[in-house]
Amino acid sequence: MTGPVPTGAAPTDPGALRQRALDALTAARARTATLTSCVDDHDLTAQHSPLMSPLVWDLAHIGNQEEQWLLRAVAGRDAMRPEIDSLYDAFEHPRASRPSLPLLSPAEARRYAAEVRGRALDVLESTPLEGGSRLVDAGFAFGMIAQHEQQHDETMLITHQLRTGPAALSAPEPPPGSTADLPREVLVPGGPFTMGTSAEPWALDNERPAHHRIVPAFHLDTTPVTCGAYLRFIEDGGYTDERWWEPKGWAMVRRHGLTAPLFWRQEGGQWLRRRFGVTEPVPLDEPVLHVSWYEADAYARWAGRRLPTEEEWEKAARFDPASGRSRRYPWGDADPTSEHANLGQRHLRPAPAGAYPAGASPLGVRQLIGDVWEWTSSDFMPYPGFVAFPYREYSEVFFGPDHKVLRGGSFAVDQVACRGTFRNWDLPVRRQIFAGFRTARDA
Repeated sequence: MTGPVPTGAAPTDPGALRQRALDALTAARARTATLTSCVDDHDLTAQHSPLMSPLVWDLAHIGNQEEQWLLRAVAGRDAMRPEIDSLYDAFEHPRASRPSLPLLSPAEARRYAAEVRGRALDVLESTPLEGGSRLVDAGFAFGMIAQHEQQHDETMLITHQLRTGPAALSAPEPPPGSTADLPREVLVPGGPFTMGTSAEPWALDNERPAHHRIVPAFHLDTTPVTCGAYLRFIEDGGYTDERWWEPKGWAMVRRHGLTAPLFWRQEGGQWLRRRFGVTEPVPLDEPVLHVSWYEADAYARWAGRRLPTEEEWEKAARFDPASGRSRRYPWGDADPTSEHANLGQRHLRPAPAGAYPAGASPLGVRQLIGDVWEWTSSDFMPYPGFVAFPYREYSEVFFGPDHKVLRGGSFAVDQVACRGTFRNWDLPVRRQIFAGFRTARDA
């Protein structure tokens, strides 16, 4: 059944919402500039992997989506460049074919995106954010576009990871962490909790509506599975033992000769990885990264455990046993800070397991937000009462058993596109994304 969410939510005052939208749009554009100014035009127009678009496509697509929703849909203005709409339609052109399109040059893409942004800020200033259409109430359209740009910034960061050549990005190291004083797992009590949201102003359609779930008690890893733990799976023959694998996952391992996570290699008896143009020893205390759902599931089976369901993950992340309510985040209702979570490309790697004690859930689970996306066992399905808004292609066309749900965000995700209710999804074969996992077991 559905019901209200008894949590504190993001601001609803029009002035505060307007400032929040401005801040979110500005932060997204600054990050886009960082990702597209650190390489030359050749790297911007090249396709670094058939799995990804050229960076310049993402840049112009960001501008085109902003124009379509904020200038046309919200402000009712005429199209600036209607002839390019089809070029930057993600459903019309698969990523592998985008380099062959007559795309805007890097200079043209920058000019176009900048002109759109200037006009969009005028629209933000003049548009009432309450009492209007659902699209503009609480500044939803502006928040949606900020989230969209940050999601493409994450996609562009993945492209940077796939790109060969010297490092183009840099960032400080994340804070230290330790699991020495932490239990291996936490008991999450059984019973009802409120999943999803009907109150978060910028929540996307697949996060809605709030509804009640009854989840049996279960145990969940206190931290994500580390590279060191995953290495034990490798050394125990995990990639050569069919017992641990889903049939399609085993076929993937055999077809591609997989022996370790993407970007890992063994050299001179040592495991190394490539990270944004730098080769370094695999850090044993860091959450494992760049593993597919099939690899995560195989590890969990090998360990005598399983991946958590999506509802288990959200209950662990949001449920407060003392009050019985669902929080916005594990630590409470306040927006994330650098003390809570590794978000926003502040660092270019996950923090060691056990970091961010201020971001722990009431039950003591660490790093549920940020660091690595976490695979769950769940298929991407609509919640009871789901309504597509503002367009079917964001969520609805992906529902079904082909896509698995990921939760929690990663170091590559900005806080505007990451919350306790936020749902990500991808194909179970995907390895280039910033995904790891944690395991669970029945209580």
